[in-house]
Amino acid sequence: MKSQFRHVALIGKYQAQGSSSALEEIAGFLLAQGCDVSLEQDTASNTGLTQYSVLDVAGIGKECDLALVVGGDGTMLGIGRQLAQFGVPLVGINQGRLGFITDIAFEDFQTALEPMLRGEFEEDRRWMMQARVERDGRCVFNATAMNDVVVNRGATAGMVELRVEVDGRFLSNQRADGLIIASPTGSTAYALSAGGPLLHPSIPGWVLVPIAPHTLSNRPIVLSDGGEITVVVVSGRDASANFDMQSLASLLHGDRISVRRSEHQMCFLHPRGWSYFDTLRKKLHWNEGVA
Repeated sequence: MKSQFRHVALIGKYQAQGSSSALEEIAGFLLAQGCDVSLEQDTASNTGLTQYSVLDVAGIGKECDLALVVGGDGTMLGIGRQLAQFGVPLVGINQGRLGFITDIAFEDFQTALEPMLRGEFEEDRRWMMQARVERDGRCVFNATAMNDVVVNRGATAGMVELRVEVDGRFLSNQRADGLIIASPTGSTAYALSAGGPLLHPSIPGWVLVPIAPHTLSNRPIVLSDGGEITVVVVSGRDASANFDMQSLASLLHGDRISVRRSEHQMCFLHPRGWSYFDTLRKKLHWNEGVA
């Protein structure tokens, strides 16, 4: 049966051992299924695979109707943030440990992909976060995040004091090592390590999680993602803002970090029968030893 997807982009974690041979094997499979195949430009230049057409992110967004990411969740989030504006759906193949969103094991890719290419898949849409840093009334930094926006204290400094507002209304002053604003996708990342709750991807909300708060009554809180959360740096030295731990802005006293829901979503495709709860059990090792 003919593939539902005409043109597939391949993006790889080219630093990983064996990535070139893995990408070549997947490309051969896609060609056999009747798909045109292109490599993302950084993937192509770092793997030496020259027999395929090469596209930058804008080219993938314009010409491809599916992006196949070979790597871990970090690789997926990195390219997904760039492709979200184009609406290109993403499929994740993991060569190592299965991820929360790169959930197809490399050794199973043919079995999993063949029905997916025929249109048999589960669609999983996730809202992204749009953040900006304002200083003296002007924007000095902006970024898009999928997992979280984190305000941290400096590496050698003490705690920071942060004022938190929701839709312009004062929520709290927090003295802590930092504060995490996490999406449901990011609730299984840094926020989970800091004691935050798990949010199902279908919940239109964010979780605010203090990092090592000075006052133990400062607890995580779940808020709607339909408003704006603003964090103001009140005191503390060398504070910084991280967006999916990949973008960084150094902060000064009085800086305002504002977070809104992005106008774009990431669209992940999973094999038919995929379940978020199955992923949680596998990744978090729930029910191990239970008959």
